Amino acid sequence: MSQTSSSPMGVDGSAPFELHYFPPDPDLAEMVSSFYFARSRLQRFDEYERADRPQFRFVSDATGEYIFADGHQSPVCRANIIGPTSGRVRMIINGPGQLFGFGLLPAGWAALIGDGTEKLTDRAIDAADLFGPWIDEVAVALEKAATVEEKLVIGNNFAREVLTRNENPPMWFIRTVDGWLTASASPQVPELVEATGMSIRSVERMTKHYYGLSPRMLARKYRAVRAASALARGEGLDAAQLGDAFYDQSHLIREIKRFAGATPGQLGKPTTYTEATTKGRKQLAGRVSPLVSET
Repeated sequence: MSQTSSSPMGVDGSAPFELHYFPPDPDLAEMVSSFYFARSRLQRFDEYERADRPQFRFVSDATGEYIFADGHQSPVCRANIIGPTSGRVRMIINGPGQLFGFGLLPAGWAALIGDGTEKLTDRAIDAADLFGPWIDEVAVALEKAATVEEKLVIGNNFAREVLTRNENPPMWFIRTVDGWLTASASPQVPELVEATGMSIRSVERMTKHYYGLSPRMLARKYRAVRAASALARGEGLDAAQLGDAFYDQSHLIREIKRFAGATPGQLGKPTTYTEATTKGRKQLAGRVSPLVSET
């Protein structure tokens, strides 16, 4: 079983916080970015998550809240669906607990939610409201699983079940947008319009639907979180091919603070959570999309 792990005291189960990343099964590769398992023994976990893709998360033995960039607050539930985010998100978890979840690529997000996906940008909902009591059975099975390998079997099978219920997305468009985001340090909207052969209005409508954001905001988000991840890993922006991506230092600071919740200086000494996230995703390179491993 392939995995990546990050924790301040190894992976022997004694660390105050640990985080492990896993690639999805091959048949889910176009819908799921990665699976992850986290365990916290802290009485209070209070961290900024960078702007990210949608997430499906199961949380056990803990309470808390998500505070989004626009100030909206949502409680942490046993099973959470978190939409795509346009800025940093403050995640507060009260008490020790465990978290198992997976990120959703645009095709998976559309398959899960269908119409109105963009309405959940910067929002989180209780998955029980969408799936009913059945979701509690999945949560119980994950909590009872003795090993992470068992959790992954449950997680992959669960993803197969819930990601076939709604929309069959246009993969040509998603692949075009993904290629546009990764081809340049600072993607330009006219280039995307030209690549799709569509009108700017149609491109904006489809990008908001599948990614939760306008093309311009999506490009800013990806550029900023890619830079933040490189800095947290101790890489220079030039090494990450981002040396010319920002107008000046103040632009760099402003964008990274908005989308990652920290300044470049703070990322030079990342928190345990930030370090675990950035290094863990990077170690998945070659097994997941660059949109995942580089952010």
